[in-house]
Amino acid sequence: MAVAEAQLYAKVSNKHRGRSTSALLEPLLAKGFPAHLAQKALVATGQKTVEDAVKWLHSHCNDPSLEDPIPQEYALYLCPTGRLHSRLQDFWKESRRQCGRNRAHEVFPHVTLCDFFTCEDQKVELLYDILKRVGDSFSQSFPPSISLTLHASPSYLGFFIDDRQANVLKEFAVAFSSEASALADCHVKPSLKQFHLTLAHRFSPHHQKTLEELAKCINPGEPCQWVAALYSRDMRFVHYQRLRALFQYKPQNIDELMIQAGDLIYVDPRQQGEAGEGWVIGTSHRTGCRGFLPENYTERAHEADTWVRHREYVFDTASRSFPKAEKEPSVKQNGEAHNLSVSRNVTNVLPLQ
Repeated sequence: MAVAEAQLYAKVSNKHRGRSTSALLEPLLAKGFPAHLAQKALVATGQKTVEDAVKWLHSHCNDPSLEDPIPQEYALYLCPTGRLHSRLQDFWKESRRQCGRNRAHEVFPHVTLCDFFTCEDQKVELLYDILKRVGDSFSQSFPPSISLTLHASPSYLGFFIDDRQANVLKEFAVAFSSEASALADCHVKPSLKQFHLTLAHRFSPHHQKTLEELAKCINPGEPCQWVAALYSRDMRFVHYQRLRALFQYKPQNIDELMIQAGDLIYVDPRQQGEAGEGWVIGTSHRTGCRGFLPENYTERAHEADTWVRHREYVFDTASRSFPKAEKEPSVKQNGEAHNLSVSRNVTNVLPLQ
């Protein structure tokens, strides 16, 4: 075990494990699952249903790291929904087709409010409560529309948010991070840099013109409702590549990995010297097991494909723009929001200084 990993295990092992009062936890305990594993399964599946948690536990029955006390990492993102989100997804696909993969393709369209931080499994529900409470307190001050201005440089392309509106978003991020740090014992840092929504990053300079032309086809004034969404990832695999299995593979030897079509695999490029030509060694996201698998059974996946979406707070600006459509803002587990509002925009491309 690496020194850094050993220190991480020791740090989280020494923390007190409180017991959640989640309504989802009791049925798992009644089925005979230990409390710490039940909580781990709920967190790993976004605390959505008991069935999801049970399926996760059964899938991970041979996971050698199942008992490891390493927590998940969480991030708070502001995400567009509706037609603007659809246009951004179209840009993602077309930019990749014409210019190849760049760093922005690893994640979905978003504005970072709070970057990744750790939270113990039994305290995750506190994050949900904090998101709802802070969201409610900002529901009336949240901008009814967000102005997006396109900026470009030889290695970056994206929309920047108007400073006045960005200040409100920063206040929201600071409020969430302060409460999460105090109540959930998390070290949360709000994003205080220029708020932006990245379209392309770390691309070849000769693709800049093509990417700019594609970006100009996006109308930032498309109907959009914004949601603050909480995501998690497995901190052990942050620097790993992701592969997606194209076919089922049944192991022929004891050191090979069983995979099903659609499985996501974590692959550490530094460990591939152990594998022979045409093979990779990886860890299954679905089962937690590790082994060799044929490389031609896989394709490259995105980093965010292995992330878990937990709760989201919908900023219902439509009800303020159109008084007849009154609706309380709410925290949702999944799904897109409705009652869309229109944002105003500036569409010229401004170079980064």
